[in-house]
Amino acid sequence: MLRRPDPRRLGRLLRQPSTRRFGLLLLLLAGFAVALLLVPRPDPAELPRLAHSLGGYAPVAAVVGGALLLVALVPRTFVTLAAGAIFGPLEGAAYALGAALLAAALGFAVGRLLGRQFVAERVRGRLARLDGWFARQSVFGVITVRLLPIAGFGLISYGYGTTGARVLPFLTGSVIAAAPTAVGYAAIGAAVTSPGQINWYAAAPASFGLIATAIIIHRWWRAERRRRLEAR
Repeated sequence: MLRRPDPRRLGRLLRQPSTRRFGLLLLLLAGFAVALLLVPRPDPAELPRLAHSLGGYAPVAAVVGGALLLVALVPRTFVTLAAGAIFGPLEGAAYALGAALLAAALGFAVGRLLGRQFVAERVRGRLARLDGWFARQSVFGVITVRLLPIAGFGLISYGYGTTGARVLPFLTGSVIAAAPTAVGYAAIGAAVTSPGQINWYAAAPASFGLIATAIIIHRWWRAERRRRLEAR
């Protein structure tokens, strides 16, 4: 038999500052999700003209603008393809990685500010052990989570902020995990505005990312199996 919620207890919960901040975080994410569905996509062919109009500010605009798009839950694939289409494969990859680093820091900070206290006050049992795992995570652990097809780049950044994870391993792991596909997708994006320039070498970094994912999953599975055997 289901228990009816206590209105007084629910009222006290909603009056808590941590609950209000967490609710604001959820509203923010929901707003970004709606915007993704309603805002039209730009024409990739027009992107180089936009960069040319910005002149010397184009690289800064690419990093900051790309970071804001990632924070707004725009897929990193699109941001990296656009950077490659505007600046070419090498510069595009560099600016895409800069945007990923800035977006990871912003998303982590917002998640930590709005959601960490709410989560810390309520995790129990297995969730508490999971939160402790995030708190102990190394760079390798962050790379593992980033490479797994769990959620988008921005959403993972927000989620990490609500845990006890340390910021430096998180940022380092985020950039390392983003590097292989950044080079590959930037090269593909460059080929959109310069047809005929793409080759199989451009896609190699992306394939390295898939191989690294498989290796990391295998290593994680072996480590988890060894930990369980030792616990027995």
